[in-house]
Amino acid sequence: MNLADLDQYVGGDLSISATGDLQTATGTIRGQQRILRRLLTNPGEYIFHPEYGAGLPQYVGRTADVPKIRALVRGQIQLEEAVARAPAPEINVAAIPSAAGGGFAITIIYTDAPSGQPVTLSFEVGK
Repeated sequence: MNLADLDQYVGGDLSISATGDLQTATGTIRGQQRILRRLLTNPGEYIFHPEYGAGLPQYVGRTADVPKIRALVRGQIQLEEAVARAPAPEINVAAIPSAAGGGFAITIIYTDAPSGQPVTLSFEVGK
């Protein structure tokens, strides 16, 4: 049995369908939401899965260790079923200067395993 994921980006509201029901996430949107949730969740936040999450927000306010962040992202997204193993995902991490708010910008280009289609996911982690 496959349970549907609710359509909700980390930090956002649940989405409502045209019929007034809670919207479910499918296809590449489901994969993107799951990747973001994993990367932005701190380890230990899920009581029954304390190892879940990359904890990227905890790196904000520190000197950005780009190779470490890139390796962390790579390791975590490979745990998601939506990310195909080949071709290997391309991960770009760029520090955002503290004068501009600090943090880092991440772009992930991966192949969606269920559809075989390329997907680009870009987001910023900051204060």
